[in-house]
Amino acid sequence: MDHSKHVRLARSELRPDVIEGATIYDAEDHRIGSVSHMHGTGPSGRIVVDVGGFLGIGAKPVAVPATELDFMRDEDGGIHAVTSWTRDALKAMPEHRDL
Repeated sequence: MDHSKHVRLARSELRPDVIEGATIYDAEDHRIGSVSHMHGTGPSGRIVVDVGGFLGIGAKPVAVPATELDFMRDEDGGIHAVTSWTRDALKAMPEHRDL
């Protein structure tokens, strides 16, 4: 995927109604997870990413800082993010549990 043609989201767009469900890609454009939900808003927020599993079953939720994800909008208006994390690095993180 050529991300150079995609528009980076503004800080004001880093909110749940915009990013929930967004696909997360690693630096080599492999799909590594999707956004489950968000705690807080903007760059100080924490993004809960479902990693692993199949069709949402057996996925492990992990929380990462919003600053670790580069959110953008593609030509069709779809939202996705790119990160330097790998699937294995995310899977190795502690499981996130909402209180």
